[in-house]
Amino acid sequence: MLRGSLLRVLSFGVIGCVGFVVDTLMLYAALSVGSGLIGGRVISYFCAVTVTWALNRRFTFASRAPAPFFQQWAKFVVFQISGAIVNLGVYAVMVNTSAFCAAHPVLGVAAGSIAGMGVNYVTAQRYVFNAGETAVRPQ
Repeated sequence: MLRGSLLRVLSFGVIGCVGFVVDTLMLYAALSVGSGLIGGRVISYFCAVTVTWALNRRFTFASRAPAPFFQQWAKFVVFQISGAIVNLGVYAVMVNTSAFCAAHPVLGVAAGSIAGMGVNYVTAQRYVFNAGETAVRPQ
């Protein structure tokens, strides 16, 4: 049980790193077309949440009975709001209080992502991917 939990947290973290890359790339893409630092981050965060939901559904929580596709995605987006508040709050403070971070917003994205990860994991495990385990566990 402990090994499975540790592997799940590790998988969630690795997928979070993928989400960080998506978040950063989309932020810089949004900035390149004239979006502001905050508006661009809202767009990039939404993209990252969608990617991380799909990957967590496929890998981290694959052993759990899947909920209907769109219903589970919507639930994931809603429950990630608490992590988003932490994530975007840290980002906003950093880019609005530091000229260095405003010039290099990836630093704010990284700090926000780390700050929001714990909240996101708990809500994902407990409220989104909470169906009973269906995979056969080793004895």
